[in-house]
Amino acid sequence: MRSLLFVPADSTRKIEKALACGADVIIFDLEDSVAAAAKPAARELLRETLQGLADRSQAEMPRLYVRVNALDTGLTAADLECLRGLRVDGIMLPKAEGAGCVRRLSAMIGGVEPSDHRGATRIIVVATETAKAIFGLPSYASAGPRLAALTWGAEDLRADIGARDNRSPDGRHTEPFRLARSLCLFAAVAAGVEPIDTVFPNFRDEAGFKQECDEALRDGFTGKMAIHPDQVPIINEMFSPSPQAVARAQAIVDAFAAAGDAGVIGLNGEMLDRPHLLHAQRLLARAGR
Repeated sequence: MRSLLFVPADSTRKIEKALACGADVIIFDLEDSVAAAAKPAARELLRETLQGLADRSQAEMPRLYVRVNALDTGLTAADLECLRGLRVDGIMLPKAEGAGCVRRLSAMIGGVEPSDHRGATRIIVVATETAKAIFGLPSYASAGPRLAALTWGAEDLRADIGARDNRSPDGRHTEPFRLARSLCLFAAVAAGVEPIDTVFPNFRDEAGFKQECDEALRDGFTGKMAIHPDQVPIINEMFSPSPQAVARAQAIVDAFAAAGDAGVIGLNGEMLDRPHLLHAQRLLARAGR
């Protein structure tokens, strides 16, 4: 999952554009981008859309996720009910505050997913949207097999803690939000799931967006969320390992294999140990090797 694009579930035009943009994951949004009064109609349109996509081959399709409303809104059950009997790849849960929220949602999903898809619907959690949520991050290691990824959010967290802003004049996140970002990264890796970086709201600032993608990739995130189709090609390019990186990773793996169970090897004049091997294996997995 390199690129994960949000699209309002109540807009046929935006849905059609999103499906054609090349994103790895389309997230049909029933939460923030849909007004309260429009949610029932959005659920109906979403069901019709998913029914219309059911006959397409998996090779033609991005992964399909649905962002439901938070558990404490009382709207989650209705969101899931519109998916009854339909196959989706996953659900995104906003404003989660720990593994208990994932287990609760998992049980709800089990009541609506089709029998031939039982247990296959995955969950992506937006894990940092409240101050309380920060303290629940370590619990995701016990969230269960449906958990696929953790991502973080800055806008709702800003509102929750009462921050004047979440970015400094140079466009980078301020310290409280960088802390939330780092903790989310650590929590995802500890839980054995994908760490996904948050959105970059100014979709017209291509230079700033590329810089934030580069920082996310540098630090260990494996993908990034998008709010506009124009951001998708940039994410896909930047989060795809280069041929040079793949070749180096393969050489490291091959060298360790040739050395048996060695803890340290030499390759092209460089001493490499087991963390280098693990990094190479992860890069090759991202490249589909």
